[in-house]
Amino acid sequence: MAKMTEPAIRREMEITRLFNAPRSLVFRAWTKAEHLRRWWAPKDFTTPYCEADFRVGGAFRYCMRSPEGQDFWGKGVYKEIIEPEKIVLADTFTDEQGNPVPPSYYGMASDSPAESLITVTFEEQEGKTKLVLNFTSTTTSEKEMEGADQGWNDMFDRLEEVLQQA
Repeated sequence: MAKMTEPAIRREMEITRLFNAPRSLVFRAWTKAEHLRRWWAPKDFTTPYCEADFRVGGAFRYCMRSPEGQDFWGKGVYKEIIEPEKIVLADTFTDEQGNPVPPSYYGMASDSPAESLITVTFEEQEGKTKLVLNFTSTTTSEKEMEGADQGWNDMFDRLEEVLQQA
């Protein structure tokens, strides 16, 4: 008897954060590898490798290392850039050479999203920055979206710390 599987559906998540920093600084933290390296990973992870070719069609490549030492490689391709208002990128898992791989390559569930669309907007608000992240992926799992929500909030906590040191 064939196993019935749930069809993957498009899921969206939105996170809004207010950073106590000017929009130009918050936007810049998303554009250069030396800045991204300091905050682009969830709590207790590090980012030992990062490069960013910040232009439409350019790629942002990174490696996130877990506390146990497992590396997770990824690449975001910039789809739209409106400085200093908006960044859109398609994010995928890759191997160390930058070739796309399924999430199962890293031991993740088969219904983990292979590609996610990330849209970030930056709005100046009296010297602070309202950042809105829209994360869209195709998955069957609500748990995957909860994990993504936690990961992004961890990263934004780290970004806040980086911005306070600037």
